[in-house]
Amino acid sequence: MPHAPSPVVAAFDLDGTLTDGGSVFKWLEHVAGRGTALRAAGRLIVPLTLGALRSGRTADRAKERLFRSLLAGREWSSVEHASRSFILEHLQRHLRRPTVARLRWHLEQGHDVVLVSASPEVYVDIVARELGAHGALGTRLAVDPLGRLTGGYLGRNCRGKEKMRRLDEWIDGRGYSTPPDIYAYGNSRGDRRLLARATYPFNLGRLGRWGALRRYPSLPVTTG
Repeated sequence: MPHAPSPVVAAFDLDGTLTDGGSVFKWLEHVAGRGTALRAAGRLIVPLTLGALRSGRTADRAKERLFRSLLAGREWSSVEHASRSFILEHLQRHLRRPTVARLRWHLEQGHDVVLVSASPEVYVDIVARELGAHGALGTRLAVDPLGRLTGGYLGRNCRGKEKMRRLDEWIDGRGYSTPPDIYAYGNSRGDRRLLARATYPFNLGRLGRWGALRRYPSLPVTTG
């Protein structure tokens, strides 16, 4: 009797993979105002620069400090509303069509598609719904009992090891009878563990063979 094919999960990063460039600071500008966001970033220029250079926990802490300075005390409902208007406009301008075509190919094949991003889940979830994906995993924001943001994370920044932990948790929740084959698409150092874990990893970085994911193949030209 032939074996049933293994289930397939396709995991896509957001910034720099499904879209051009970053979204997080643009989102903060939209939520808090451009001038306010720029002044906050200026006050934190040293930790933010060190975070960009060192990555890892240094980057996570610097990002959370920026979030606290701009988001603490804001009503969750208003931030959620602003996030929707921001990301819909962002997608119109910055979607990477070849990557989106690849995502749609996975959907046509009946694969389970999930977005796994360090960007705030409040808008990663909207991207997933717009593209027809089955799930969205992002950095979750902590909310106090009065419905206001604390400015901190709920859990950890969804990058590196945390991306893989959250994906494993999502896969476990799907209840597959056998472990799925995993396609993974990323573009930066924060995606290295995700791609290392994948059955079929792909490098979507603009630097190609000179980038952090140079050991992995680029997106196939054809998807059939």
